[in-house]
Amino acid sequence: MIDTDGLQWRKAAASTGNGACVELAPGGSEAVYLRDSKDPQGPVLMFTRTEIAAFVDGAKRGEFDDLA
Repeated sequence: MIDTDGLQWRKAAASTGNGACVELAPGGSEAVYLRDSKDPQGPVLMFTRTEIAAFVDGAKRGEFDDLA
C-alpha cells in the first residue's frame, strides 16, 4: 500500500475537468505516483522518474498517437 498522505497531486492544464484524467504527484527524489482523478481513493501506481521521462518522451514523439 502506498501512503499518499501529503502528496501534491496535479493534472495537465489541458484537462477538461470532467474527471477523466490522470493525476501525478512527485514522491521523493526517485518516485512519481499516478492515479485516476475520478477515483482519488482508488489504486495508485508508482513509477521511477526515468520511467516517466521515457513515457513522456515517447508521447512527444507520437508513439501513442494511434491510441487516441
